[in-house]
Amino acid sequence: MNKLCRDLGIEYPIFAFSHCRDVVAAVSRAGGMGVLGVVAMSPEEIDVDLRWLEENSGGHPYGVDVVIPVKTVDREAGLASSEQTLDHLKQMIPQQHRDYAEDILRRYNVAPLPETDGQHQDFAAEGFTAAGGGEQIEVVLNHPSSLIVSALGPPPAWLVDRAHERGTKVGALVGKPQHAERNVELGLDVIIAQSYEAAAHTGEIGSMVLVPDVVDAAGDIPVLAAGGIGSGRQMAAAMSLGAQGVWTGSIWLTCREAPAEPRHVERILEMTSTDTVRSKAQTGKPNRQIRTPWTEAWDDPSSPGALPAPLQYILYADATARAKRAGVEELVGGPVGQIVSRMNKVRSAGEIVLDMVEEYMDTLQRMRFQLEELERE
Repeated sequence: MNKLCRDLGIEYPIFAFSHCRDVVAAVSRAGGMGVLGVVAMSPEEIDVDLRWLEENSGGHPYGVDVVIPVKTVDREAGLASSEQTLDHLKQMIPQQHRDYAEDILRRYNVAPLPETDGQHQDFAAEGFTAAGGGEQIEVVLNHPSSLIVSALGPPPAWLVDRAHERGTKVGALVGKPQHAERNVELGLDVIIAQSYEAAAHTGEIGSMVLVPDVVDAAGDIPVLAAGGIGSGRQMAAAMSLGAQGVWTGSIWLTCREAPAEPRHVERILEMTSTDTVRSKAQTGKPNRQIRTPWTEAWDDPSSPGALPAPLQYILYADATARAKRAGVEELVGGPVGQIVSRMNKVRSAGEIVLDMVEEYMDTLQRMRFQLEELERE
């Protein structure tokens, strides 16, 4: 469809971020590019899933999204051992914050996890750290992904160099034009302008302002628009602002291939845009997510305040695991963007891609007719 698609070997400039390998493979097979988010995965799990993608994407390209924050508690403390980092981080959580989290759970009669379940539910806390994230990246670099994207800050120069040596393009999500300028200097191949409407870690600038600003700052580097995009009309709007493609995420949460529990899917299908909130309650960094009693409690002026990353996530992961086990669905949140108001039915990933493309083409046709009318006047 455009030069970016030709460079990456894809048919449509639709990039689908998902933590689910089935979604990633389905989107790649449908002509877009699925991008696997690996922050919550151990190195062993990443290796298994990337091998699976290589066998089940039909030979089509796929990407990988990693989290490489510039500033976290472990980096400031100089913690370099992945085996000891988590234990050190847990010890750094103040008792005041532990008590506050426990009080929230007590209000909803959420019991502690049994000893056999353990307290560590996934690899995400380590994924935010320098040691854990480094281990994840080493595995990613051993696989033939076509694109590696840094989700939280500019990627380190060594990652850009090593990826380019093996023919892999590198991208990064940005929330300000000056972030884009920094990534251009690093030699990135793709820049993703993630606006205020987006899920997860996002900035304060809306898409109508951010996308053209980033396009101008990026110069010849292709820009993807992210935030509030889940339809062909929105895709056309992004492209008209100068983007060469769209980066989508939330829209895949309710597709058939996604592993979400039915009751969670039903809840998302009923949500409106105002049911999301940009809060530090999950990770310690501004993150758009489902509004829950957990987010409201941590955003309340009476709270001790969210802890810096990844300490806040350690509290959140434990609380969420306990709430799920107790069946207290209202406490179970997670990232979702304001596009959730338009997510009102379950479709396959392939259907979503084709629906977006068809509506995009229809929108361009309608705009062409409008242009012709103006020319006749």
